[in-house]
Amino acid sequence: MNSTQLGGSTQKSQLGSQFPGSAAESKVGAKPVVSYSGTQQNELLAALPRHDLETLFDHLELVALPFGKELFECGSKLENVYFPTTAIVSLLYVMEDGATTEIAVIGHEGVCGMSLFMGERATCSAVVQSAGYGYRLKTQYLRDAFNQGGALPQLLMRYTNALFAQMAQNAVGGRHSSIEQKLCRWLLDRLDRSPSNELKVTQELISIMLGVRRESITAAAGKLQDDGLITYRRGNITVVDRAGLEEYAGECYKVAKSEYDRLLADVAR
Repeated sequence: MNSTQLGGSTQKSQLGSQFPGSAAESKVGAKPVVSYSGTQQNELLAALPRHDLETLFDHLELVALPFGKELFECGSKLENVYFPTTAIVSLLYVMEDGATTEIAVIGHEGVCGMSLFMGERATCSAVVQSAGYGYRLKTQYLRDAFNQGGALPQLLMRYTNALFAQMAQNAVGGRHSSIEQKLCRWLLDRLDRSPSNELKVTQELISIMLGVRRESITAAAGKLQDDGLITYRRGNITVVDRAGLEEYAGECYKVAKSEYDRLLADVAR
């Protein structure tokens, strides 16, 4: 797939208009703002027994995650993990020739940047695709909590399995699905992590994430709109018929979704 290189000057200039994030995430107030009700917005944190969750309160920080913020880049040391609540994060893989492609998306159902080994480095880059909030935690504190046992290790391992399933299905779909199916899956992945059926996104950004020409996305979006599945105006896509979108996406979306639901059945609330 042809796209732009993350971390390089070319990528910074071309993606700058698509990801105009600030240089650092913003803390909410002078001190971390953490409450039990607030942490329930992230499904992994919500699945923890209250006592286990409250042991993390001294180390969790509620942070604003602006659109375009790079949480970490490929090859960098993983120092923090993020539990999104309202933000959506895109994981992007960088190849040696500089090409990039989206390999997974993470929202309120998961955690981004998990590292259970000292000195572990990122194998992909993570960029905030939809602005919102999340809880930040130093990886050392996560490792300490993991080694103490309890519900956290099993929960994180189950989530990791689900994330791998999403990555595998994205790889298969990227090779065998039509552009329309890829677009349907991409929209549904965001819809699952959004509070409404309206997505603020440009066709240029979608083309970069899927590694296809913008003209191809324009044609695919036009077909979906003609079929009554979405409505599109500049920078805004509204899903009108979700069931129809799922049917159109086919295995490109359903297999990964069913596997995710199966693995995280005990997290659902």
